[in-house]
Amino acid sequence: METLARGNARKLITRLEQPVNYRLALGETKVELNSLLGSTVRLRYTGKINCVHCGRNTNKSFNQGYCYPCFQTLAQCDSCIIHPEKCHYDQGTCREPSWGEKFCMQDHIVYLANSSGLKVGITRATQIPTRWIDQGAIQALPIVRVRSRLQSGALEVIFRQHVADKTNWRDMLREGDHVVDLLKERDQLLERCRADIDELIQRFGFHAISVIRGIDPVDISYPVEGYPQKITSFSFDKEPLVEGTLLGIKGQYLMFDTGVINIRRFGGYELELMN
Repeated sequence: METLARGNARKLITRLEQPVNYRLALGETKVELNSLLGSTVRLRYTGKINCVHCGRNTNKSFNQGYCYPCFQTLAQCDSCIIHPEKCHYDQGTCREPSWGEKFCMQDHIVYLANSSGLKVGITRATQIPTRWIDQGAIQALPIVRVRSRLQSGALEVIFRQHVADKTNWRDMLREGDHVVDLLKERDQLLERCRADIDELIQRFGFHAISVIRGIDPVDISYPVEGYPQKITSFSFDKEPLVEGTLLGIKGQYLMFDTGVINIRRFGGYELELMN
């Protein structure tokens, strides 16, 4: 087999096309993946991990690619990233106020998506449609625009009382997507939550929360020629070699006839790609 690239892995690079265009970043090399569908692909973990932030060698990766010191000190690794309703920037206790200003005190979008089923989610406005693709959504619809991460988290807490806020990755990787009427679901959700949304407007101000109207859902298709018969998840921490026929790519997953692997989970791992 020919070695196509070797280096520290980062999340799959995506571009919204029909189907989505995928590239695998290993060090400075970016390999087009769509063209490898149907062929035998081998990924080998060399045993080396470098922190995706500071680059230091680390024996263990935290939070998808960080060394322990970075995991403990960086704002992007704080628990409020997972729970945006707990954002504490305005309390003056952000680990890195300049980072919080750039990434949290910016417009965010609350959206509905159809990945393993209907879900609600949030993302910075600049991360659309990347966030949807990373989650393997086949449909997505922005429903509310807000002015900060805290506000988006507060809305998500309200919405997730009625709609799931997690993607079931196993269901997302199974064959047989079901289309959802996102416009209808949006209208029903906003109606159910009208009183709670009004309370948030009172809390944050009239201009902080804007319902989005007049746009259609985005449909997303993925480069998939087939699905694995059994959803077996590979881990480089257990087995350094992943090999098989590449059947498809969806979300951040490579799907082989032998199983699947989430590339984003192994950020910073030095990998060798062969074909």
